[in-house]
Amino acid sequence: QLQLVESGGGSVQPGGSLRLSCAASGFTLDYYAIGWFRQAPGKEREGVSCISSSGGSTNYADSVKGRFTISRDNAKNTVLLQMNSLKPEDTAVYYCAAVPRVLGYVCYPDDEYDYWGQGTQVTVSS
Repeated sequence: QLQLVESGGGSVQPGGSLRLSCAASGFTLDYYAIGWFRQAPGKEREGVSCISSSGGSTNYADSVKGRFTISRDNAKNTVLLQMNSLKPEDTAVYYCAAVPRVLGYVCYPDDEYDYWGQGTQVTVSS
């Protein structure tokens, strides 16, 4: 069974931090590029951050640049998204997705990702 599972979401005050985890079950993420996406109520899903299979290349949406950090922990077969200085507009369901790409782009259109997690809710409010 091949699955991705997100965890670490919750409710925080503006300026707070959360660390999301994307853990793989049934396969290794070593050779997969990973993307984090989010979807807020009434809005389309948007890309947040991407990381190459090696972890050597990353990309961030302008809205989160400087506040979020994506990284890989291959020993735990996990990709992390550290979110600092959270804002109310960061409120959304966050998803991770994986696609097997050893070479190529860091980020891909969402319809090219093979595996998706169930999502984890992030709520930022006073």
